[in-house]
Formats: sequence, structure tokens, C-alpha cells
Amino acid sequence: MRRDNDSDRNVISMNRFVDKERFPLLAEVEAYWDGLRGPRPVPMRSEVDPRGIERALEYAFILERIAPGVARLRIAGSHLTDLMGMEVRGMPLTAFFTPDARKQITKCLEDVFSGPAIGEVMLSADKGIGKPAMDAKMLLLPMASDMGDVSRILGCFVTNGQIGRTPRRFNVTDVKMRDIALREQPPLASVPLRKTPVKPLQDRAEFSESAAPFDRGQIKESRLVNRPSLPPYLRLVETD
Repeated sequence: MRRDNDSDRNVISMNRFVDKERFPLLAEVEAYWDGLRGPRPVPMRSEVDPRGIERALEYAFILERIAPGVARLRIAGSHLTDLMGMEVRGMPLTAFFTPDARKQITKCLEDVFSGPAIGEVMLSADKGIGKPAMDAKMLLLPMASDMGDVSRILGCFVTNGQIGRTPRRFNVTDVKMRDIALREQPPLASVPLRKTPVKPLQDRAEFSESAAPFDRGQIKESRLVNRPSLPPYLRLVETD
């Protein structure tokens, strides 16, 4: 089993370009899964819309983890049914593999769930009478359940060659695990707040008034000025 690491980033492998030519549907499924997850490590199972992978539906499947290293098929495309010659929903994924290959698949599944990581498995069909040579590639992409645990896998199983007599079972020729690259979430757009200085009430021009010193004499004078007086045409006459 191989795992990509930092030391391999400067090495350009041509196998990936060859695989895209031979198995283009795998790249489409991975691109859809990658778009669903956004900045998260994995997407939610409930977010998967079959219309997003319409061209690859017959090769796609969804696994549910039921025990360490064991996952059963919850949904399976028609191509997987053709390979086994029977309905495969509810079966463990290891049913597609020879006894010698099942341990490798079990470990690969556990690495995908526990990483989480992306698994790529190169396969070759077990040959026999009426069973021509056939190679295949399987892609395993982790997903979260509604509870938030990584216990689902969106997969794609594409073969090259004629199926022939069924069931067809496969040997593992290579397994590659890829770490999931996390993307930074873009910052939310923010509008800077403009702070306008607020003057105290007494400093505002429309409410200002010059302060005057307190003087009791002014109050007395004011009282005299405002004292009511008799009309000028009346006068007081005193009589004995």
C-alpha cells in the first residue's frame, strides 16, 4: 500500500493521467465529492444528489460501515450487479474479491474511515473458463452520516474488458491512499464601521448657552421689575 506524502510532491506520476484516460468516470465522481465538501474534510451523506454523478451512476455505490474494516453496500449501480450476476445491495464489499485480496480491502476500508482518506485500488479479475482478462479500478471517498461520524463511503467501480461468466471476483494489484487536503474557508465580507464622534450635549451649538455667575441681587432686582404696578390714571386718596 502506498500513501502520497510531501516527498512525492515534486515527482510527477504519469499513472494519474493514464488512469484519467482509462477511467474518466472516477475523476468525475471525485470532483463531485470534492465540490460537496468545500472547506470541510468530508461531505455529508445526505448532501449526495444522484443527478450530480448522472454519467457514473451505474458504476457508483454507497457503503455503510458496520464494523471495523467491514462495510456493506447500501446503494449499488447496475454495473456491480452485472459483475456478480445477482442483486448486491446489503452484501459486504469484500464479496467482490478473492479470499487473498479481502484482507487488503479490509485494511483499505479502515484507513479510509479512520483517516479519513481517499482510497484508490487497482484490480484485476480472476480468470477462468468463460472469464476473460479484465482490469478495474475502485475509488473510495469518505462521507459523514447524519450523526457526524465518518461511516459512509461514496465509491465508484469501473472495469475494462468483457464481464463474461459471473460472478467475477478481483485481486488487488495496488492500493494507494491519499490524504485529504483541507482548504481554508474564505473570510466573511465585512464592512468597516465608521465611528462618528459624539459631542456632549453642552458642547452642541444648537443647545449651547453662555454660563452666568449666580447673583442673589439680580434675583431681587428681577422681582422688583416684575412687580405689578397700578395703572397711571388711578391714584390713592386718603381720607380722615
